[in-house]
Amino acid sequence: MDEESFSARIISALTNIPRGKVATYGQIALLAGNPRAARTVSWLLRSSSAKYDLPWHRVLGARGRISMKPGAGLEEQAALLMAEGVEVDGAGNVDLELFGWDGF
Repeated sequence: MDEESFSARIISALTNIPRGKVATYGQIALLAGNPRAARTVSWLLRSSSAKYDLPWHRVLGARGRISMKPGAGLEEQAALLMAEGVEVDGAGNVDLELFGWDGF
């Protein structure tokens, strides 16, 4: 699989996550064509969010939890999500049944 086109597909999937919804790293990888590439999604978000104005805050770990640690991004991501109407508990968990994006 061509890595450049895979990155473009990840970016496309990320930019389609609607305001007020969240997706998981694995879900974005699956939508981009490689369900085993969740870490690639994470890497692309870290390296390219600013360049492509990606909605990094809408991407969570597999169980609907913010992956960043307290004091290292968790609070910022939670605040951004809550500003969009997404409920985030004190531990950084989001109910994927309520706020999960189906990808379509």
